[in-house]
Amino acid sequence: MMKFGLAALCVAGAISAADLKKSLTFQATFDGGTDAVVALGDRRIYTAKTYKEQAQAQPGLSAPEVEWAEGAGRKGDALRFKKKNNSAVFYKAEKNVAFNPAGWTGTISFWLNLDPNQDLEPGFCDPIQVTDKAYNDNAIWVDFTKDERPRHFRLGVFGDLKGWNPDNIAPDKNPAFNKRLIVNSNPPFARGKWTHVAITHSGLGAGGTATLYLDGKPQGSTEAIREAFHWDLSLGAIRLGVAYVGLMDDVAIFNRALTAAEVKRLASGKL
Repeated sequence: MMKFGLAALCVAGAISAADLKKSLTFQATFDGGTDAVVALGDRRIYTAKTYKEQAQAQPGLSAPEVEWAEGAGRKGDALRFKKKNNSAVFYKAEKNVAFNPAGWTGTISFWLNLDPNQDLEPGFCDPIQVTDKAYNDNAIWVDFTKDERPRHFRLGVFGDLKGWNPDNIAPDKNPAFNKRLIVNSNPPFARGKWTHVAITHSGLGAGGTATLYLDGKPQGSTEAIREAFHWDLSLGAIRLGVAYVGLMDDVAIFNRALTAAEVKRLASGKL
């Protein structure tokens, strides 16, 4: 059974419960285990030693740094990343993510519980990446930066690498990389507090944009993203907790960009 009632998500006059349910393509609440409770594709979690070895991934959660944490979630159970996670922990994106190279549209929603300035180990940390290749190639992600205090929280959206960065210039030497990011320099994360993160995106691959929300509040939107997006669907993954330390709960994917009012409702806790 889904953790939240879809009827509770509806904003009067905006959308019916049936329409919202139809929009949900994937949801992992982690209540009672790691299998997704809603999945148009494979509902199992997978683990591999690294993402370079993703093809050898096996069903189940076997990363030494990650555990299913009974009773540690917002209302039930959660995933706990006990120390810096270097393993590949992911759900397969095929059918669970409504990827469309002619105009990729959707929403990614999840909850985090951590103090990024105390809990994270050195280096960049990406709580979520949705991609078939890498963070800079046909990907949507959020990350915590490695050096700043407080650590900044950023949204990155990048299509074909050769389209936006044909010379493959490293991020720290490429002004075009930072220009693409939405950055919150003092995000509201805290240990013992659940913070809601949502990314809405519309028309990626056809000049579309994306918006970052924290606790239901918009943090900014990207400029129009002009390059194409192409995936090998068999390699597409909802990557969880890349170098992350902390708790994660309620990962949900929708096949459309939710409205600001709908995102606010998701973040309200009245689910």
